[in-house]
Amino acid sequence: MMMKNYIIAVFLLLAPALAHAVAEGIHLDKANIDPNNRQSQQRGARLFVNYCLSCHSADLMRYERIGTDLGINEKMLKENLIFTGGKPGDLMTVATAPADAKEWFGTVPPDLSVIARSRGVDWLYTYMRSFYLDDSKLTGVNNLVFPDVGMPDVLWELQGWQKPVITTVKDEDGTERKVVSLELVKPGLLTPKEYDRAIRDLVNFLEYMGEPYKYERQHLGVRVIMFLLVLLVLAILMKKSFWKDVH
Repeated sequence: MMMKNYIIAVFLLLAPALAHAVAEGIHLDKANIDPNNRQSQQRGARLFVNYCLSCHSADLMRYERIGTDLGINEKMLKENLIFTGGKPGDLMTVATAPADAKEWFGTVPPDLSVIARSRGVDWLYTYMRSFYLDDSKLTGVNNLVFPDVGMPDVLWELQGWQKPVITTVKDEDGTERKVVSLELVKPGLLTPKEYDRAIRDLVNFLEYMGEPYKYERQHLGVRVIMFLLVLLVLAILMKKSFWKDVH
């Protein structure tokens, strides 16, 4: 059991580096999330339960923990985040049977509790904005960041539909290469700027969910260091007072 816990701990420590290695060669847009923006995380939580939780679970998180951390009272929690008839103390599980999910999507959708730690916030931000129409796929869409992904574009009604545009550019050494960009061909309910903000909120929430204690621990660490610095100054002054008459 100790060895298993050790392996898990090592994986979590190396996850950001592994995510960077996987994303190497892919242009990732900066998410620029604000981990201290609770309103952003609240909006992200609402998006998560409305669009993600029907297929993706978050088995390491409880609704009441989100309410406590993000300043959402129990009444608001039940009205806006809990749609399964469950209780605030329940884990964020899904009703979709794994067998059904595998039949529909070709694989069981992964749990998203620590997805931000394994993939990275920039990867998630870019991925959720990179779906495009592709008639060759069963879902009708593909993704620039994750080619041949089995996930449908669940946020299409917010973003709209995009199509790929391929252009040829020349590097400084004269080498030609293909560049793929995305063009909005059918607007959604949100403008591109509003959609980008919505995805930033969603990623902000996923990043919080991956390590809820992270920012509490960081703030506590700052206070501890400040206390130790004050203690150091007092210790130096005490030492000088004790030794001032010693020659």
